[in-house]
Amino acid sequence: MRFRSTRPEAALQPAPALPETMRAVVFDAPGSAEVLRVADVAVPTPVLSEVLVRVIAAGVNPIDAKTRAGRGMSAAIDAWPAVPGFDVSGVVVRTPFDAHPFPVGTEVYGMAAFPRTPGTSAEYAVVPTLSLARKPASLSHVEAAAVPLAALTAWGLVVETALAHQWQRILIHAGSGGVGHFAVQFAAYFGAHVIATGSTRNLEWLRELGAAEVVDYTATRFEDVVHDVDVVIDLIGDVSDDTGTRSLEVLRPGGLLIEVPTGAWPGFREAAAARGIRSTDYKTIPDGGALATIARLLDSGAVRVYVEHVFDLADAADAHVELERGHTRGKIVLCVSDD
Repeated sequence: MRFRSTRPEAALQPAPALPETMRAVVFDAPGSAEVLRVADVAVPTPVLSEVLVRVIAAGVNPIDAKTRAGRGMSAAIDAWPAVPGFDVSGVVVRTPFDAHPFPVGTEVYGMAAFPRTPGTSAEYAVVPTLSLARKPASLSHVEAAAVPLAALTAWGLVVETALAHQWQRILIHAGSGGVGHFAVQFAAYFGAHVIATGSTRNLEWLRELGAAEVVDYTATRFEDVVHDVDVVIDLIGDVSDDTGTRSLEVLRPGGLLIEVPTGAWPGFREAAAARGIRSTDYKTIPDGGALATIARLLDSGAVRVYVEHVFDLADAADAHVELERGHTRGKIVLCVSDD
């Protein structure tokens, strides 16, 4: 079981007094990054199995920017102003019952259920128990906050969908991004022959992460040098240089195309089927059990996380602007608290 036994004396620690309000990044309607502002809002109330976490750091992901801009999950927002954010690393301050597996004071990381609940770009966040794991001991909270959504997505793509194994050839587009840099590492860890596309500055770094071959997309058409691939993990789609469509040319008959960005290539299923190629899309599953496994890989040094930019909570708009430039190596994180 992924939950550790809880000593009664640990479970019965008195919960700290909490404020009624907190600082949070909010937006009142979809728009550009400038719609983000910091405001005082009510501290959310956990219900059922939810845990209240004092947020120390919060990851910033492409889905955050898409939702803020009116795409992504914006249609599911039913109350304004909205607090964005999925990734969290922090400390448990309220549990649903005394003998909860994450007692008050436990350092955890995981994913909030935004937009069903307020997001993690705030001083406190409610998180479902099953979307949490203990923070990797070797990582700071800033580093840990960069892991959950990106690593869980990569884990689902590489381990649960592609079934990565020795001798398998996997092409990963955008290998140096948040999801990509975890996907490269997971695929290499399970023995696959990894081919990653990236920009010139990231080629050597991709090799360090475990890529057996790298393709500089700024200088080479990947279909000219890559052939007979078993799986393509497409983190780009047809929104940039028809990356998805061109990927069909490098897959072997019966190979698998995993198309990740929602709406980036609406006709991928039909196009793949016409070429005798299997295909699927993918959505992240906030699985605390998988996060616990990933934590062990991180603590062992088998996998590492890279954070390129750290912004203060008040500078969330700048973080979104940087993210939308589209060339981040690894992840962007908001620092919410100094401890």
